[in-house]
Amino acid sequence: MKQRVRAILITPAGTTLLMKRVRPGTAPYWVVVGGGVEDSDASPEDALLREIREEIAGDAELVRPFHQLQNPAGETEHFYLARVVTWNFDDRTGPEFARTDRGEYSLEEVPLTAGAITELNLMPPEIASVLQDAITRGELAALYPQRS
Repeated sequence: MKQRVRAILITPAGTTLLMKRVRPGTAPYWVVVGGGVEDSDASPEDALLREIREEIAGDAELVRPFHQLQNPAGETEHFYLARVVTWNFDDRTGPEFARTDRGEYSLEEVPLTAGAITELNLMPPEIASVLQDAITRGELAALYPQRS
């Protein structure tokens, strides 16, 4: 079964970068940046760094594994916490962006608060709950500088 990797990307401002998906006939929803592990990837972590480069033209530092789940397709999804300093959505190169039948993709910077995550239709719902809980417990605060 295919392995998938995703990154909870935390910016220096203490926000997170999420991909907003808009498809005809479906309510907008948000997903965490990432994708599939390919045979050519040396490791899941290398796959995730490749996906970050493709999807947001970003450079990230993977901090640690965050959560793992089984999606409805039976694939294992590995979520990592990551710090991201640079990104440029205009320079994305992922193959999904060339397909007009996949709907719209936009990158959004979202406050890293439980309230902000609750307001989104973040998929899959399990990661939304796990992320909200981690924020509420203060587990992510050490990943970004103190805000005033």
